Amino acid sequence: MSKIQSHRDLILWQKAMDLVVHVYRLTTPFPYSETHRLVAQMTRSAASVPANIAEGHARGTRKEFANFLALAKGSLMETETFLMLAIRLGYLKRTEAESVLELVTEISKILTAIRGKLLRPA
Repeated sequence: MSKIQSHRDLILWQKAMDLVVHVYRLTTPFPYSETHRLVAQMTRSAASVPANIAEGHARGTRKEFANFLALAKGSLMETETFLMLAIRLGYLKRTEAESVLELVTEISKILTAIRGKLLRPA
């Protein structure tokens, strides 16, 4: 197994980047009226997930990284909420969002696991 030299080497970050791409693609057909409302919030929160992972990894301490992973988890849960809202509003079918919601769950589990390891005494 190769050593992690950058946040780009983290599978967590890679999956979070995949999430952002999926969210952008899902929101493309949303009504124009949602461009500055739901679409903006959804894409912002999704993009915050890998951004916080990257920033936390660059900080250099376990505690800071753990704090940024908590921020990433918050943004992830925002994204999930916006996805569920888009389904309720009829902008997305549940079947369209299912794989993205599964990715959200997977990323959430990884975030929780890594954060738990970081917060344990070294």
